Formats: sequence, structure tokens, C-alpha cells
Amino acid sequence: MPLTRDFKETVKARADTDMAFRAALLGEAVELLLNGDVDTGKLVLRDYINATIGFEELAEDVGRPPKSLMRMFSAAGNPTAGNLFSVISHLQKATGVHLAVHTRQ
Repeated sequence: MPLTRDFKETVKARADTDMAFRAALLGEAVELLLNGDVDTGKLVLRDYINATIGFEELAEDVGRPPKSLMRMFSAAGNPTAGNLFSVISHLQKATGVHLAVHTRQ
């Protein structure tokens, strides 16, 4: 069955109406980063940004140009830890999704 909507539109529509989906998407991005899959984690985080506040609002709030943030979260991007955690912190505040880290054995 062919898709009738663009992937980004579908993710955004779901994120707009489903808090659990929003939380799972951000959680998955951070979990990928913590497990060392930085490339995939950046791309999932990019999807999360596009589905929630967008790069324009994020840029305004973190004081970085939108294009710089888009590059940072592209496949070739290389964000510093400071930039990465600043963005994640802001996204938690802006979207109402708050993550916690737990140990597991």
C-alpha cells in the first residue's frame, strides 16, 4: 500500500496529538546517542525537532543560526557535547517531555 502522506508530515501529525509518541521519539534519540549510535541518534533527534518546535524556533531559543543547527543534526554533522545537551535540554522544556536516566544490569 503506498503512503499518501510525507513521512515528516505523518510524524509531525502524530507528535502534535500523542504525548507518548513524542516522549518515545525523544527517548529513542537519546538512547541511541548513549549507546554509541550517534549518526542514527542525530537523525532521530532531527526528526523530533522537525515534528515539534522546528529549527527556526530552536535556533532563536538557543542562540544559534537555524542552518548551523540543521547541519549539526545532519548525517555529516558533528555537534559538540555542549551543543547537543543544550539542544536536548531546551527540547525537554519546550515540548514538555522530560527524560530520566536509569541504570540497568
